[in-house]
Amino acid sequence: LHTEVPYPEPSPCRGWCPRRWGARTMKSALCSRFFILLPWILIVIIMLDVDPRRPAPQLTSRPYFSPHAVGCGGSRVPLRRSSPGRDAAEKRNESRPQLQPEPRLPTIYAITPTYSRPVQKAELTRLANTFRQVAQLHWILVEDRATRSELVSSFLARAGLPNTHLHVPTPRRYKRPWLPRATEQRNAGLAWLRQRHQHQSAQPGVLFFADDDNTYSLELFQEMRTTRKVSVWPVGLVGGRRYERPLVKNGKVVGWYTGWREDRPFAIDMAGFAVSLQVILSNPKAVFKRRGSQPGMQESDFLKQITTVEELEPKASNCTKVLVWHTRTEKVNLANEPKYHLDTVNIEV
Repeated sequence: LHTEVPYPEPSPCRGWCPRRWGARTMKSALCSRFFILLPWILIVIIMLDVDPRRPAPQLTSRPYFSPHAVGCGGSRVPLRRSSPGRDAAEKRNESRPQLQPEPRLPTIYAITPTYSRPVQKAELTRLANTFRQVAQLHWILVEDRATRSELVSSFLARAGLPNTHLHVPTPRRYKRPWLPRATEQRNAGLAWLRQRHQHQSAQPGVLFFADDDNTYSLELFQEMRTTRKVSVWPVGLVGGRRYERPLVKNGKVVGWYTGWREDRPFAIDMAGFAVSLQVILSNPKAVFKRRGSQPGMQESDFLKQITTVEELEPKASNCTKVLVWHTRTEKVNLANEPKYHLDTVNIEV
């Protein structure tokens, strides 16, 4: 008799187990799938992290210095931290052409002789209002006095103009109607200019004799500023005519349109010419003369020392435009000024 003995069931803790084998197989399959998918997952993450709208960092041409870079002499060179905004601005500035500094305007030196009279302050005020509108102008005001007057000193202090206040008296023997006027004052202005520039290289400049009884167009100062040696132009209301002017042909002065003494070497008014500062400094002996000079001849006597008619530079559209007028102020009538009952307030006029 054979008796069937049941097969002993394996213990769960020993030997081979189908359930354990199945778990191991599933785990291996999951690991292999994970490692297969891992590269694709990383690619997707990288692509999602990249923003196509974000601008790429700008490359600069400057070399990179680490914080520990050592310069000359063993000193540590500090690291300059840059930002994208500043780098972009610097790059734009480097791409633009460098602007050259504008050349300095030649200074116009206006020499104005003046003397005490009832209309003195009024005429100086009119002249100062014109000069304030002219760039790079230096006013040399020369009084016909032994000392500076309080009226002119206080006036210049409030004028707001670069100025030099000089004074020199005219000898009494020269104060006669038929003798030239303002000779000493104009020579004092010339002496100041030469003394100012004797120990330094002369800057570009133009000298102009601006009498205080004239009226000046602002365009005149633009014309004279380009003077190379001696420039000339017409003057209105002078010489018994509506105007006087140099006659110009082919850009050269060939004669004079004047109402008085056409035989003068330079038949021109004091307000009708300007001289380069370099010419003044190159001719230190050129001055206005007393001895041998006649009324109306001072311009010719002065210009003969520094130039010739052929060298004159016509301005104001070849001397066809009037930009300055010899408007002498009418003599003031003070007949009604009280002699005894004066005002209790002293007002400067």
